[in-house]
Amino acid sequence: MAKDAGLVKETLRRVPIVPVRGSVVFPHTDTLVSFGRAKSVAAVNSAFQEDRVIAIFSQKDPRTADPGEEDLNTVGTIATITQMMTTEGEIHALIRGQARIMLRELIAEEPYLIGKVEEIPEEIEDTPDTGVLAKKVQDLFKKAINLGKQAEIMTVMKLVSGSVEPVEISDQVASLLEIKPAEKQKILEELNVKKRLEIVLEYLAKEVNALEIEQTISSKTQKRFEDQMKKAMLREKKRTIEQELGEMDEDGEISSEEFKEYKTKIKSAGMPGDVKERAEKELKRLSEMSPNNPEGAYIRNYLDWICDMPWSKATPNNVPMKKASKILEDEHYGIEKAKERILEFLAVMKLKKEEKGRKKGTGEVHPTILCFIGPPGVGKTSIGRSIAKALNRKFVRVSLGGIRDEAEIRGHRRTYVGAMPGRIIQGMKNAGTKNPVFMLDEIDKIGVDFRGDPSSALLEALDPEQNKEFSDHYLEVPFDLSEVMFICTGNVLDTIPAPLRDRMEVITFPGYTEEEKFQIAKKFLWPKQIEAQGLTERKIQISDAGLKEVIGSYTREAGVRNLERSLASVCRKIARQVAEKKKYRQKIEGSDVRKLLGSQRFTSQIAEKKDEVGMSTGLSVTPFGGEILFIEVSLMPGKGRLTLTGQLGDVMKESAKAAFTWTRSHYHELGLKPDFAEKIDVHIHVPEGAVQKDGPSAGVAITTALASALTGIPVKRHVGMTGEVTLRGRVLEIGGLKEKSIAGHRAGLTTIVVPKDNRKDLDDIPAQVKKDIEFVFAEEVTDVLKVALKKWLPDVKVQGKLTPVSALLSAN
Repeated sequence: MAKDAGLVKETLRRVPIVPVRGSVVFPHTDTLVSFGRAKSVAAVNSAFQEDRVIAIFSQKDPRTADPGEEDLNTVGTIATITQMMTTEGEIHALIRGQARIMLRELIAEEPYLIGKVEEIPEEIEDTPDTGVLAKKVQDLFKKAINLGKQAEIMTVMKLVSGSVEPVEISDQVASLLEIKPAEKQKILEELNVKKRLEIVLEYLAKEVNALEIEQTISSKTQKRFEDQMKKAMLREKKRTIEQELGEMDEDGEISSEEFKEYKTKIKSAGMPGDVKERAEKELKRLSEMSPNNPEGAYIRNYLDWICDMPWSKATPNNVPMKKASKILEDEHYGIEKAKERILEFLAVMKLKKEEKGRKKGTGEVHPTILCFIGPPGVGKTSIGRSIAKALNRKFVRVSLGGIRDEAEIRGHRRTYVGAMPGRIIQGMKNAGTKNPVFMLDEIDKIGVDFRGDPSSALLEALDPEQNKEFSDHYLEVPFDLSEVMFICTGNVLDTIPAPLRDRMEVITFPGYTEEEKFQIAKKFLWPKQIEAQGLTERKIQISDAGLKEVIGSYTREAGVRNLERSLASVCRKIARQVAEKKKYRQKIEGSDVRKLLGSQRFTSQIAEKKDEVGMSTGLSVTPFGGEILFIEVSLMPGKGRLTLTGQLGDVMKESAKAAFTWTRSHYHELGLKPDFAEKIDVHIHVPEGAVQKDGPSAGVAITTALASALTGIPVKRHVGMTGEVTLRGRVLEIGGLKEKSIAGHRAGLTTIVVPKDNRKDLDDIPAQVKKDIEFVFAEEVTDVLKVALKKWLPDVKVQGKLTPVSALLSAN
């Protein structure tokens, strides 16, 4: 190997040591290095004044400010300083690497590092493989230069020439690789030239691959930029040419394909004049806008919405009355009031259409806004679909449960990113017609917060006098909702704001009787579940007794959702038996239901109870339908205190106090002493204490339980009662009689005592309930006691026998 003449041919040499950070100096290379540390500056100055020879070693940790022997890599490069320049305490030196050396010993650290080094001989294999590798490295390096790799021109010219030795190629290319210093150090420490070339080739190949990817990305970016510039230039030229030729339309818009398409959409959408004018104005803005303007996307989105709205598309209402009636009857059992109201609407619409044909009038029909109120599972939503089918209209359903933002109804203004129309306009677009049946589900569950009141936004949409020009914040043009048939649904009426409630015709869904549930299950639910569970071909049947067992022992609800789930469970268990090729029953009886569904979940609330003293049966209405509730009264020695428990509301507490006052003021009718209340305490409790209860209609039940406890006469267990009681003992009218009656029928009552003024509500009660239950009308509390108590007081001989109160007083 050729050596520089300045090097002394001794095995060990004593030379200045210069540590370098973040770089590696290779033999056979010219490198510009800057030295700033005091010891490095002193070492370079000393070497330059003597033989210009220094030993350069890379630091293991570049953060070490004053490295010692243990901080340096053991393999370095001995180099000659060819040029040097000093500037402001730093030395910039051009050094030429000569050979690899090994640091054997550090013999001095002041004023600079001095050590003994030994030159390491190269392992050169003069084989064809080495030459081929060197040629590959040269070719790949040339490719890297063509792809944009940075290198000094002299180095490039030297490397691409064919007269460079493999050992020089490996070191010079290694010094130019963009790799970490630690990786370069490994190349420096590799003494076998062939292996060194292989390592360099691997790193160089990775670098070339990265350069190719970068060039591809740059080329695509440049091409895209050039295409955009080209299109922009051609577009401007086209605009100028068309202006000169007069080939622009009346509005000054360019007749490009996109604008022609929007023009066609606007003309064919059937918009009103003011809406069309607004759409054309937005289209003109788009035509004058730069293609790179981000607002263009917002305008396109707006034009798409406004063009897709059903401004003039309507579904013809030509369904015959008999066919519409048959559709409603076939798909829903019961719900006669709702069916009757729909058929009335159809009749009015038909007559209006005929009148329009005769008189050429407007013939406009403003549909009444219907509101279905009732417990879950009674068919409020499903009858909406049947109404749409009966009217031959599209059906749209929007759930309002949990909505708290007014923008959900009216839409967001277009100034906001991601703005969209409200749910009503979205529903109209999805329907594709301007006269669909539009169901607003769960309207009683709309919330209010700082973002506005959605129920107030609904006022305009649900008012037949205003919704002809419904304003959505996104469209910013009026949309006609007057031909839409709105149907709202909810569980309770109380949570719907009064102004909104005033705009709707409320139809109450009271819940189903057991007979109605039986018919619904037989005609609709069982066939539906047989098909849903894949049992159609098996022709599985369920007996009437089996259905009644499911209804009576496994469900207790106003609707039929749990009933449908129970029937689905029966079908799934049979489906499993079929799939596992086990024996199964072709017809399900009552005993089979118990095997499939397990033990009974519910028993009769009344039938198994005996006549009790101080316990009566009341009736109430909840959001989930009618319910029965038991009133319990206990007496104990005390000072006349009245205790009320069972999560009672204020109104119900007042009813209990009024009932207690009535019993005290009518002591003589109950066979009691005038001062009976001074030495006893009364505790009134309504079971199911976790459920909150309120309302005045439990007054007669509380009074009856009090009278029973004070006189010791049991209350008949099959008698239920409802009604408000005054201090004078009058029984006042109550609401929800239909729901309460159905609940009493479901619980097994045979007699229900109701206020006399509720006689008019008897027409709304299902025939099956009136057949099974005797309704007694009461005007005074005494009328209730005559029916509810097992024996009426005038018939009871109290002489010689202590009443419960007398017994308590005598015990004192």
